[in-house]
Formats: sequence, C-alpha cells, structure tokens
Amino acid sequence: MDNHQEPQAMPGLDDLIPNAAQIRKEAALKEAEKAEEYVRLAAAVEAEKRALIERLSKPSGKSEEEKIKLASTIIQRAVRNGLTEVLVYRFPNSLCTDRGRAINQMEKGWETTLTGIPKEIFQLWTDYLKPRGYRIAYQIIEFPGGVPGDIGVTISWDD
Repeated sequence: MDNHQEPQAMPGLDDLIPNAAQIRKEAALKEAEKAEEYVRLAAAVEAEKRALIERLSKPSGKSEEEKIKLASTIIQRAVRNGLTEVLVYRFPNSLCTDRGRAINQMEKGWETTLTGIPKEIFQLWTDYLKPRGYRIAYQIIEFPGGVPGDIGVTISWDD
C-alpha cells in the first residue's frame, strides 16, 4: 500500500512559485536589459571621449596673458611644495599626427607632430619659459598593451 498522496492544489500556488520556464524567461529579459544599458553607456562614454579629443585638438581660446598666468600658478604651487618639476598636462596620443611615435622615439622635430592644446603648451614654453631657463619634456607615460598611450608634459627648472 502506498501512503503517498497527491498534494492538493493550493490556491495561488502559481503566484507564489512560478514555473522554472517563466523564471528563465524573466532572467533572460533582465540580462538583455543589462546588456542594452551597457551598450548605451559605452556609446555615451565613447561619444564623450571623441568630443573631448575634438575639443583638445583645437586651440584653447585662452589669451597669452591667461596662459602665462596659468603657467605661473602651476609653477609657483610646485615650488611651494618643494618640487623642481611638474606634470602640467596629460593628453591622448591621438593629439599627435603620428600618435606619439616621434615623441616615443625622441626624434628630432617631434614637436611638429603636436596639435591643439599640446601644441599651444609647447609654443608657450618656446616663447616665454625657455628664455627664462625652464625645460620641457613630452613623454609617453602609459603603454597599454605595450603600445604608446597617453603623453605627459613636464616643465622643470632644476640644474
């Protein structure tokens, strides 16, 4: 004799415990929503990055006086902190016409590959800082995947 009895159908059981197929479907929909959101955010980040590079590739719009005052502020702050050099700017290698190759190879004439704000900084140094004994260095400061990445601009004044 079998004492096992079929459970009686409980009212609302399907609301309490949905079937597995329904749960899988809901989980798949949630994953699809997450994927859509990720793609949307990635596209927004990429658009912001392109806009930033576009803006940086153009002149800053600052007057010579504004640029000199900004340089002075940065240098004075570094001096107050006991430094003899300061990283004044960091930019993506895409702001160089050769993506930073000439800078990385320290080729003569590397400065001709600069565009936008990095070019303005070099010109400011040439016109105002170099005659006063300051040095400038443009160096690749990041190598993602072993290839040149961001470039740093350092101004120094030690002997």
